[in-house]
Amino acid sequence: MKGPALLLSIGLSLFLSRAVAQTQNSDSLYRQPLKTVLTDIESRFKVKIKYSDNQVNDRWVNYAFWRFRPDVDETLGNVLTPLDLKVNKEKPGVYKLKEYEYYRWQVQEGQNTLDHLASLSPGKDSWEKRKALIKPALYEAQLLSPMPAKPLSKPIMTPKRIMDGYSVENIAIEILPGLYVNGSLYKPLKIKGKIPVVLSPDGHWPQQRYRADAQIRCAMIARMGAMAISYDLFAWGESLLQFKVEDHRRSLAQTMQTLGGIRILDYVLSLKETDPARVGISGGSGGGSHTVLMAAMDDRIKLSAPVVSLSSSFYGGCPCESGMPVHLCAGGTNNVEIAAMAAPNPQLIVSDGKDWTVTVPEHDMPFLKTIYGYYGQPQLVYNVHLPEEGHDFGPSKRKALYDFLLLHFKLSGAAVKDKTGAYDESKCTVEKEPAMYVFGDKGARLPENAIKGFEQLEQVFKASISK
Repeated sequence: MKGPALLLSIGLSLFLSRAVAQTQNSDSLYRQPLKTVLTDIESRFKVKIKYSDNQVNDRWVNYAFWRFRPDVDETLGNVLTPLDLKVNKEKPGVYKLKEYEYYRWQVQEGQNTLDHLASLSPGKDSWEKRKALIKPALYEAQLLSPMPAKPLSKPIMTPKRIMDGYSVENIAIEILPGLYVNGSLYKPLKIKGKIPVVLSPDGHWPQQRYRADAQIRCAMIARMGAMAISYDLFAWGESLLQFKVEDHRRSLAQTMQTLGGIRILDYVLSLKETDPARVGISGGSGGGSHTVLMAAMDDRIKLSAPVVSLSSSFYGGCPCESGMPVHLCAGGTNNVEIAAMAAPNPQLIVSDGKDWTVTVPEHDMPFLKTIYGYYGQPQLVYNVHLPEEGHDFGPSKRKALYDFLLLHFKLSGAAVKDKTGAYDESKCTVEKEPAMYVFGDKGARLPENAIKGFEQLEQVFKASISK
C-alpha cells in the first residue's frame, strides 16, 4: 500500500483505535501532546526514540497526525521542526531527540553557503570590499564598537617558577572594572632580543588550561624560544571564582572572550621582549573558534592555527562561539569566510576524521586557497588532516603546530627534538592545578573590586559602553 491509500489507512486507524473523533477536529487544531505523537511514531514505524521527560512535557503538536507520512524521517521532521526539535539517528531504527541546533548544518547546506560566499568575492578587489564590510560588523555584533575603556590597573602576577628551559608565572588582567581574565605566561629562560608570542586560548575540554596537553604545548613553545600565554574562556577555569558554570553559556560570553583576547594582546605587546611582527594565536575546539575570530578582527595577529574547530557546516556549538550575531554580519557569513580574513598571514587548519572538521580538505580548503591566491600566497594556508583521529589536541595536532611555528616564527627545533629528530616533550613539567591559580585555591586573593555574578557584569559592561 503506497501514497494516498497508506495515508488514508494511517488516518483511519488512528481515529478508530483511539476514538479521538470527539476531540480531534480543526477547531482544536487536531492538537496532541508531543509524547503521544512520539509513541505513535514508534508504534507505527517500529522504531525507538530516546528522550527525557523534560524534552516532551508541556509540548504540543498542532495538526499532529496530519503530519504523518509513509517515511519515518519525513514524519519526524514534520512533527519536530515547528517545535525547534530534531532527532539524531544513532543507528538504524534508533533516534535521539535533541533541541534544534542552529549552529549545526547539513554538510551540503554548509557547502552551498560557502559557494554563495565565494560568488560574492570573485577577485581580490571584491574580497577586500567584502572584508571591509565584515570586519567592523564583527565588533558591532559583539557590542565592542566603540571598545570599552581599558582599566589602568597593572596585571596581577604570581612569582616565577623555573622549569627546564622555560619559566611560568600566572597572570590576571583586568579587562573591565572588576572583571579578570586569568592565565599562565610561559617564557624561555634565555631571551635574546625580540621574540615571538603565541596566544593559547583554552577549549571545551575538562580541566581547562590545567590539562597536561595544554601545559605541554605552552612549555614546548617556550622551550623553542617564544612566549606562550594560556588563558581561560569566560566562566571557565579560574573565572568560576566570579561566575557560575551556566554563565559560560550566556551569549555575552563571546563578547567577554573577545575582549579578553584583545586585552591580552595589549599586554604582551607592551613587553619589551615581544616582537610585534611575530604574534600568533592557536587554540583548539572552542579555543579554535576564538582563534579564527581574533585573527580576523585584530591585525596585530600575524599567524593563526585553529585546531579541530573550523567547518563550513558548524558554527560553534557553544554560545561563547556563536552566541552573538557574528555570523549574521554583512548579509551572512560563516567560520571559513571569517578564517579567510587572516589572509595572507600564515594559517594552519588542523582537522580530523571524527568530528565536524572531517570535510575540511574537500569542502573548505579550496575556498581558503582561493582567497590566499588573491594575494599570490596560496601556499601560506595549510591543512593537516588526521582522518583516524578525533576531537582533541593530542600529540599529532601539537606536532603540526610545532612544525608550523618553527617554519614561520624561525624558532629553535634543536631545543625540543631528540637525536632522531622527533619532538621530545619529556622535559615539560605538568604542574598540579593549584600551582596555576592566580587568586589561590578558594579565591582568597581575589581583588576587592572583583565582579561577583553575571547580573553585576551586565551592569558594569552596560556602563562601560555607554560612556
